Amino acid sequence: MVDSFWEAKINEMEKSFKKNTDYERWKKDTLSEWNKKTGYTEKEYTNSSYMKIKELYTKEDLPKDFDKELGYPGEYPYTRGVYPNMHRGRLWTMRMFSGFGTPDDTNKRLKYLIKNGETGLSIAFDMPTLYGYDCDNNRSAGEVGKCGVNVSSLYDMERIFDGIDLSKISTSMTINAPAAILTAMYFVLAEKKNIDLKKISGTVQADILKEYIAQKEWMYPPEAHLRLIRDMLTYSTENVPKWNYISVSGYHIREAGSSAVQELAFTLADGFYYIDIGIDAGLKVDDFAPRMSFFFNSSINFFEEIAKFRAARRIWATVLKEKYGAKNPRSMQLKFHTQTSGYTLTWQQPLNNIIRTTIEAMAAVFGGTQSLHTNSYDEAWALPTDEAVKVALRTQQIIAEESGIGDVIDSLGGSYYLERLTSEIEEEAYKYFSEIEKLGGILNAVKKGYIQKEIAETSYKKQLRIENMEDIIVGVNKYIEKDEKPINILKIEDIAEHNQIRKLKEIKNKRDAKKVRESLDRLRIAMEDENINLMPYIMDCVRNYATIEEISNVGREIFGEWKESKIY
Repeated sequence: MVDSFWEAKINEMEKSFKKNTDYERWKKDTLSEWNKKTGYTEKEYTNSSYMKIKELYTKEDLPKDFDKELGYPGEYPYTRGVYPNMHRGRLWTMRMFSGFGTPDDTNKRLKYLIKNGETGLSIAFDMPTLYGYDCDNNRSAGEVGKCGVNVSSLYDMERIFDGIDLSKISTSMTINAPAAILTAMYFVLAEKKNIDLKKISGTVQADILKEYIAQKEWMYPPEAHLRLIRDMLTYSTENVPKWNYISVSGYHIREAGSSAVQELAFTLADGFYYIDIGIDAGLKVDDFAPRMSFFFNSSINFFEEIAKFRAARRIWATVLKEKYGAKNPRSMQLKFHTQTSGYTLTWQQPLNNIIRTTIEAMAAVFGGTQSLHTNSYDEAWALPTDEAVKVALRTQQIIAEESGIGDVIDSLGGSYYLERLTSEIEEEAYKYFSEIEKLGGILNAVKKGYIQKEIAETSYKKQLRIENMEDIIVGVNKYIEKDEKPINILKIEDIAEHNQIRKLKEIKNKRDAKKVRESLDRLRIAMEDENINLMPYIMDCVRNYATIEEISNVGREIFGEWKESKIY
């Protein structure tokens, strides 16, 4: 039987609005007469979710229980923010996504950003690392260090964080399929630096469901990866209390072509599934939910993005309280990192991207983000140069220090348009939750290709709108310039790959091969027992300098591999 919770929420929201008769009168008597007089022909306006946008909003567009749904900052349902004084009390963390070439290259970039005012670290990894392959694997050829930093063993993590105090700065790692391995490396690195695991803070992305949905980087069948998430969840809850063991990510869903509503709905559906995993593992929701975080995209439609963030907080709080019975307010507080959109960046007229990123960053701040990455203007061409990444960081700093946006808590709260849009996005998300439930849950919806097909159709529709000039992209289909001058870009030379292979060979020659073999054997045995937490075994392998591929291959041997079904 289909869970009626979602249907009940939809019905509740549909009853919360009434017809605005005064608006209809104004539209007929005043607006239509003006349009006739001026010769203006009305056209239909929509946002990225193809929701119709009216020409005017009034107080009649607010829901009946508006005050209850809006609430106050730091109080349920957290529509206006998870903290009472939001950015007045503490600015968002400026966490620039960094990582390229060798670990030494990335170490220099991290120190450069810290010197220029960055307040949190965010590590990007290259394709071999994301797929769990060492830098000397034939599949890694030509990809080492190209889209992020290469990590093949603990030695590489030691070099990335050389001279950086892990107890004084938080680190976010964008890694999914081998997330348990990179998490183990970070924990072991802290131990080697004599830092108590209870003192380190940060986040590992780990959200494997969105890999099957959007980014397509996995190693094993879904159930095996979900077991690893369970093990990270329980281990971190018990041993690393400040560590966010999963950052449920909508960013890649949006980059794959989804709408704002789809990004919100599919991301939160993933989040609810991870809540189920923790409960099934024997934990109470309030034991682990506070350490879950989220990662959203901030795109170019300003008000839609702000409304999306507000709706996300309200939905999470409502569902955690009403469906999962959470009692701890921290369980109900949706905290999130934001990255400005990558797909809105254009290689044409790249300096225009500075403006796009500024608008998107402002939407994230108005939306109440806890941390923010701003993309660099040259990222449609390559990984950013030092100059470009500094401009991106300065963009955040100007917003923080000069604009006054953070001076007032939820300064757009009460806007007729914003509040109505927030409610409409919330309702559309509940409709998706209901449909996913009918399909047997998010895992079945992914396996059947439902989620992927929804995104693909939205992406196709968007591309048609661009080609038909219904959606304007400045410099791409309008205001085009011929003979554009090339820009300076960051090039990752092949020497980075050669250096990494050489370093890997050195560490393999120095390590105790017997200890590596024995620790991998213990991991293999543990993987065969569903009830054993694998994190201590992975950490043991890491301590002995087993490589990411050696550890991943044990899983490939035990769990096998997976190929998704066709959706068309």
